[in-house]
Amino acid sequence: MSSDKELRRLALALLQPGFVGTSAPDWLLNSIQAGLRSVVLFARNIESPAQVAQLTAQLRAENPDLVIAIDEESGDVTRIEARTGSTRPGNHALGYVDDTALTRAVATDLGHELRAAGVTLDYAPSVDVNLNPDNPIIGVRSFGADPKVVSRHTDAWVRGIQAAGVAACAKHFPGHGDVAVDSHHGLPTYEASVEDITTNALPPFRAAIAAGARAVMSAHLLVPALDPDAPATLSPRILNTLLREELGFEGLIVTDAIEMGGVSNRYGIENATVRAVAAGADAVCVGGENADEGTARRLIDALVNGVLGGDLPEERLADAARRVADFADWSAELRRTTSAGVPDPAIGLGAARRAVLLSEAARARTPLTAAPHVVELAPATHLAIDKQTPWGVAAPLSELMPGTSSVRLGEDDLRADAGVLRLSGIDATADRPLVVVVRDAARHSWMSRSLAELVAARPDAVIVETGLPGLLPGTAHICTHGASTASARAVAALLAGVGA
Repeated sequence: MSSDKELRRLALALLQPGFVGTSAPDWLLNSIQAGLRSVVLFARNIESPAQVAQLTAQLRAENPDLVIAIDEESGDVTRIEARTGSTRPGNHALGYVDDTALTRAVATDLGHELRAAGVTLDYAPSVDVNLNPDNPIIGVRSFGADPKVVSRHTDAWVRGIQAAGVAACAKHFPGHGDVAVDSHHGLPTYEASVEDITTNALPPFRAAIAAGARAVMSAHLLVPALDPDAPATLSPRILNTLLREELGFEGLIVTDAIEMGGVSNRYGIENATVRAVAAGADAVCVGGENADEGTARRLIDALVNGVLGGDLPEERLADAARRVADFADWSAELRRTTSAGVPDPAIGLGAARRAVLLSEAARARTPLTAAPHVVELAPATHLAIDKQTPWGVAAPLSELMPGTSSVRLGEDDLRADAGVLRLSGIDATADRPLVVVVRDAARHSWMSRSLAELVAARPDAVIVETGLPGLLPGTAHICTHGASTASARAVAALLAGVGA
């Protein structure tokens, strides 16, 4: 058996930790010097393009081939543009347009921005087939509910971002689209037969692999038909037998954030880390919520003790470290052998405009005849969406139509005082157009009820759905297929009757 020092070096190579701050802390720089091969950036690390480029240069000065990852999907889930909202639409909008050349162009454009920032690995795309409309965590992050649509856009997205020199990571294996529990908080169960999984969930992963994706992220969910006992992240049957042997994937298997409740609630992050690596995972993402030196040390200790205690074969630890090193070399070479480019704001905004769907009644009521009153019904967002990321149509519409007024209401507002008509201010603005903005109204009963009351009082209202399209009251409907800033600007321009 290797020495304790060598085991610790191997264990360190497996971590993909996050950290706090807009410059690298000493513990992280020391860890890179000691053998850490990867880090991951979150919105808390990003203030501006120049700052993040300086940060990644600081990190890469310790190791030129360091893997610098980010969880950047565009659309609703953005890190690089968390403060302003994404200037590119997300997957659902692209899947709705269904132009693979457009998807590839958007992904390449994102790749140019990430590359300029110093990022080498993007935890994207989400290739989950969103078969459950009540899914609380995927939704508009998916290209759609048709495996063929998702597969062809997966191919385009992977090829697009990697053409810009940034490695893609297909997630969340073996498919997170047909569940009704958010794995940040609990363990979802994907109740499907092996035949259904093969037909619906796996084709996009096959497409990602065929397109050249060298990283796949595991999902924290139970799939009884494949393994009735262990979540996918901790399952040899899913990571090794299915992904490695049946799908022929030879690249890097990365865990979803190991501190997420889907695995940590039941196993603890130390035990979950050991079990994940033993099951076939090569890299352990940690630091969305646990971003500190102490957590990294505990996970290294857990991996070393797992080897010493017989729960983790040393050869599996060494194999994982080798795969991390191979991926680091490959991603560094990808960056060196592709040309840098400059992001083009017109690409994302143009894509968002193409994804806007209007009913006939909405076409008849746009552009608006006067500055409107906007009521935004805002749900609580899941943890994949950064809390600071702006949302809504009122702000961009106010820029285009001075005099626009607005109110934003959440479930707590309406729980404290059920009078949505009074709180919305529509009585005082009865002489002006009314725009009601919702986000996944069909998934939120309080929002559906409030929306119905508003439309009953104002049948002339224009409804803007920024989440998954669903059954809506009234007749004037606009669907953006996502809540990105690009989508908000596109619909605001349409309402105002001006060029976006």
